[in-house]
Amino acid sequence: MSQETCTLATQLIRGMGSFFKSCACARQSRCLHPYIIRYRDAAGRQREETGYATQQSALDRLTQVYEEKRTTSPHQAELKRQIGKQRFGDYASTWLTRQRHYAPGSVRTVNQVLNSQILPVLASRRINTFTSTVVDDFIMSMEERSVGLAAQQNAFDALRKILLDARRRGGITEDPFEGVVPPEYIPRKITIPTLDEIHALKAVSTDGLRVIIDLMSGCGLRNGEAYAANRERIVADDVYRVTEQIEGKTRERAPLKHRKLGEFRETPMPSTVRETLLRFEKDHGASPDGYLLRTQRSPFWAHTTLEYQWNTAKKRAGLTRRLTTYSLRHFFASNCLAKGIPITDVAEWMGHKNINMTFKIYRHLMPASIGRAAKLLNDGL
Repeated sequence: MSQETCTLATQLIRGMGSFFKSCACARQSRCLHPYIIRYRDAAGRQREETGYATQQSALDRLTQVYEEKRTTSPHQAELKRQIGKQRFGDYASTWLTRQRHYAPGSVRTVNQVLNSQILPVLASRRINTFTSTVVDDFIMSMEERSVGLAAQQNAFDALRKILLDARRRGGITEDPFEGVVPPEYIPRKITIPTLDEIHALKAVSTDGLRVIIDLMSGCGLRNGEAYAANRERIVADDVYRVTEQIEGKTRERAPLKHRKLGEFRETPMPSTVRETLLRFEKDHGASPDGYLLRTQRSPFWAHTTLEYQWNTAKKRAGLTRRLTTYSLRHFFASNCLAKGIPITDVAEWMGHKNINMTFKIYRHLMPASIGRAAKLLNDGL
């Protein structure tokens, strides 16, 4: 045994475990074969791990395991072991039932991603066997199957949420996403309606659709958020508070996308939007709790209602461009950025989970930003 090995060996505390090499090299401290560590976990089961390039890295890992074992009861260790032994398909199913803040639409979306992309490849794999190599292989399998980048990113995001939850609960010891390059989806070029097109649509719309158009183009709301139009959300003459959405298929109230029940965001409200909401209430009334939009058969709008009225209004207005109701949100973003409003504010008002998505979609709406910055900096010198 070399002097370095002896020195490191003396640092091992009783019960910490041991490290060694299984090769037959004469000078193991200088050969390239990896070190193996052997230890007993908190539940008393013997474990082995390999792949440690140096003695010090092996000792560091044994120290980490020892400290975790000291702070983990046998019961906790057994729970972690049981989580680690679960098959991914079973764990994903229980994980989804715990996401009580997910709206029904979000649950359907995650289930679709799981069933179409993730489970056919990973359903039978044990949770504690996930590594960065496994995740990389999964991404490569999607590329080989010619899965679109948008679908790749959705699958990666769902897999990441599930596995990081398993790691947080102790089923995975190392970060399975360390060093992994995620698939990057670059949204296709968006179609932005002109102000004349919006005015043309409003001129031939029903009063209800006019509420939707103004909330989406003037305040940046999503479809389901606009269905929940409510006079009580006018918290100031120029501020609208977005507190919920109406699920487009079930017509039920649900939390906002990317937010938990009870969370909200606020967005600036142009006077034209406020006037539209108040005029609708005056002409058609509102429910006792302030909701404005309803149909003869339902207290709330849904996707079918909007699709029918939107297509009818487009025909009446003679619009042939590929415009959807979501194009109205694009108008809101472009209008904000054209007026010099910071993209960080735009991302917050639109309810984006992070600014990266806002930047990817709307970066081209900020032309010559470097040139403008150079001029402003020069003016200050």
